[in-house]
Amino acid sequence: MRSTEEVVELVREALVGVGIVLPSLRIDPVTGASDEPFALVELGRCNVRTAERLASVLRGERPAVGTHVVDVRDGRLGEVMGHVGGRVQLRPVAGGREWDCPPESTGPALQEEVLRARVRRVNKEGRLPC
Repeated sequence: MRSTEEVVELVREALVGVGIVLPSLRIDPVTGASDEPFALVELGRCNVRTAERLASVLRGERPAVGTHVVDVRDGRLGEVMGHVGGRVQLRPVAGGREWDCPPESTGPALQEEVLRARVRRVNKEGRLPC
């Protein structure tokens, strides 16, 4: 049987592998300091977006809520907001109207594309009206 430390690291690696970070994931300090042979694992607190993403991954939704994908039909970049009626709901990273996309028409988004779209959005929001 693995030690609690090893299990915590396995859980951390698995979560990071699906794009989820739980900053307070750790060994429970109370049971870790007791005479119990195996301490409890404390998953900790997370914000609503992280919890929603975790639920999406656990439900097996592909792509998971919160991930960024490309709609291969037209090349638009979007963040997965949900799954309804067998379709993926996407929101443009740079702002705009949401759209629905069949899951098989989504592809992985490059981090550079996501960053570029976020910079465009910030720059657009920072412009003063004429």
